[in-house]
Amino acid sequence: MGMADLSSLEKFERSRKRFERKNRLLAVASLSRFAKLDIGREKRKGLPEVILAEGKLDSDVARISQAMLRRTGRAIISRSNGSQVKAVRSIIGKESRVEYFLRSRMIVVKSKSYRTRRSGGRVGVLTAGTSDMPIAEEAEVIAREMGCETKSFYDVGVAGIHRLFEPVRNLLNWNADVIVVVAGREGALPTVVAGIVDVPVIGVPTSRSYGFGEKGLAALASMLQSCSLGMAVVNIDGGVGAGGVAALVANRVGEYRIRRS
Repeated sequence: MGMADLSSLEKFERSRKRFERKNRLLAVASLSRFAKLDIGREKRKGLPEVILAEGKLDSDVARISQAMLRRTGRAIISRSNGSQVKAVRSIIGKESRVEYFLRSRMIVVKSKSYRTRRSGGRVGVLTAGTSDMPIAEEAEVIAREMGCETKSFYDVGVAGIHRLFEPVRNLLNWNADVIVVVAGREGALPTVVAGIVDVPVIGVPTSRSYGFGEKGLAALASMLQSCSLGMAVVNIDGGVGAGGVAALVANRVGEYRIRRS
């Protein structure tokens, strides 16, 4: 290899290193032997990394949350329990704040200097029953952490369909960019909503059902078989996923709204 080739190679290597430092789009930070944090996910995809607490030791959840907080200024934890919340609180210093959502078992930890960027996106949320609220709250938390405003109405299922129309009218007057509809049992509510609104609908089946088609299977099948166009469906109890997709849609619309104003 000649001197010219070596010089070119060194220049290339320096450029590559500068690029990697500047663009941490594929950054993955290793934490001990049990976790790899995708700290670049939000820059790369517009979606924050969410730490699933189920199946992890309390100390694991606390240490992963602390590492994420140090690197990004925020940690979002889903499906936590009481002892995991205590572990997180015990390891997070006074420089940060911990918000715990009892119904959905979500935890959001932020450094005091962290500020969520407002996107202008608007995500509406409807639930068929009160028992569907924990999954709806997952979607709400994620959408808000992705910069959206949310507006929610609960217990408006088709068993008393007269309850539905005022909340739908409210969301349309509010100019919701997307509506997340959460339902168990036969999962009919998203189909009804998608049949009367002109915005995208995301159906979320929940496992709050029993008997034939229990644990959300009937609700999922019903939503997948829906004849209403303009509706997409996520997995059973997929509130986090629904909130992420809804916010991606709403953020695009919100950015356009802001540029046009």
